[in-house]
Amino acid sequence: MGLTHFDGAGAPRMVDVGAKPETERVAVAAARIEMQAATLAMIRAQLDGRESSLSKGDVVGVARVAGIMAAKRTPDLIPLCHPLPLSGIDVAIDPVNDPPGLTVEATVRTTARTGVEMEALTAVSVAALAVYDMCKAVDRGMTVRDVRLLQKSGGASGDFQAADQPARED
Repeated sequence: MGLTHFDGAGAPRMVDVGAKPETERVAVAAARIEMQAATLAMIRAQLDGRESSLSKGDVVGVARVAGIMAAKRTPDLIPLCHPLPLSGIDVAIDPVNDPPGLTVEATVRTTARTGVEMEALTAVSVAALAVYDMCKAVDRGMTVRDVRLLQKSGGASGDFQAADQPARED
């Protein structure tokens, strides 16, 4: 299968999905944001309900909402994406120690004619960027990395599971 977002002359186009049946579709994406151990300690303090010197507020809560909002706005950000009726968006953000940072995972669901991979990838990207924004006053060296699709189901192209990921139950 070739690139679908170009016509025969090489011009960009939105793929016509009108003839495809509506099916349930789910995509799971992930990202990491690595940071100094001291920055992670401040975020953990917030998560534990303790005092934190992060002045912008609830880092994980704001990032989770940013990810949800981003998934909903994906067709406004990615030029050839179809607007989709999203039926569910879950964004999980968890601390990890080695190296210090956070994992961000988004699960996006719809019943539609096209998939939600871009919505899940957009959600984790923007959630990670929101963490950066919330913490940049104490750690400008944070790194967003490993943004990728972990799993997708539904649609004519079938299911996808990243080779290094265990099968998931939905």
